[in-house]
Parts: sequence; C-alpha cells; structure tokens
Amino acid sequence: MRHRKPLKKLGRRSAHRRATLRALVIGLFLNEPTDTHAERIVTTPAKAKAAQPFAEKLITLGKKGTLAARRRALKLLSNKRAVKKLFDEIAPRYTDRPGGYTRILRLGTRRVGDDAPQVLFELVGISEEMAQRPVQPSLDLDEEEAERTETAPETEAEAGETDQPTEEPEDEEQAEDEGAEEEPEDEEDDESRA
Repeated sequence: MRHRKPLKKLGRRSAHRRATLRALVIGLFLNEPTDTHAERIVTTPAKAKAAQPFAEKLITLGKKGTLAARRRALKLLSNKRAVKKLFDEIAPRYTDRPGGYTRILRLGTRRVGDDAPQVLFELVGISEEMAQRPVQPSLDLDEEEAERTETAPETEAEAGETDQPTEEPEDEEQAEDEGAEEEPEDEEDDESRA
C-alpha cells in the first residue's frame, strides 16, 4: 500500500521515470518564452503533477546561485544549456517569490493518438522586461551570415534572372529576319519529303 507516499510512479520503472521527469523539465526550461507567457509545454496531467516538485526544487537551487547548487542541478538535469538558462535567466525572475514557480492549466483538447487529457505545464509570471525583450533567433548565426541570408534571393529562378542578362535582339528587323530564314528551311524539308 502507498500510504502517505507522494511519489507518482507513472507506470514506469525508476530509471525510466527519472528520465521522463528530467526530459519534461529540460523541455520546460529550454522552451522559449513569448511576449504573453513564460516557458510552457503541453503534457498529460499525471506527468505534469509528477514533474512539478522536481522543477520547483531546481528553481530553488537556481536561486541559491552557488557553485555547489549549479553542480547539483547539473547532476539532476544532465543538460548544460538547461542549467545555464536556469541559473542565468529563470531563477533571477523569482528572487522575491517564496515558491510556486510553476502551474498546471487544463486544456479542453485531448491528444490525438490515445485521447489522453492535456494540460499546459508552465512557469508562472512574465515580467515587463521580458515582455519587451526582443526575441532572439533560434540559430546561432554570426551577424554577417544573418545579413547574407536576409539579402540572398529567395528562389533559384530569381537568382538566375539576376545573374544572367537575357539576350534580346537589338532591332525588331533582326528578329523578323531570323524568323524569315527559318521558314525557307522548313519549305525545303517539305519538298524533299514529297
């Protein structure tokens, strides 16, 4: 019996359960915020309820900001990018908040494959600074590469039109002369066939 045991097993063995929760929290932390909401992912209610305490403990570690806390978070998450974002961006947002960093919002839709209910698992709150922050591109491009991609032609057809000038006859008379020269050849072919 599971009297007073808070752990949700999720129908998985312990290693698989840890990996599932780790993947959910990494996805939550690495998801990019928008101007209307903070980081969020869509998952099932059971997974969100199981991942919520794990995510909140990691944010509390991030608020400490010590080297030992960073190493502990890296041990639990095993993703350097997620730990860096946790300590540099996410945890500083919640310095004045004593807890409750995440929330679970039910969605009215169900998952297509197995008809499971879905929820939004998201970080709470979005500051005005974050709302006014420009959205960074997802790829890490140098400024020169970004400029080249913006000025590059969109299709190959446009590239061909700009690179090679079209050859047009200078005079209309030359165009008519070329057409007149081709016609007698056709007549000669017709006479030879008959």
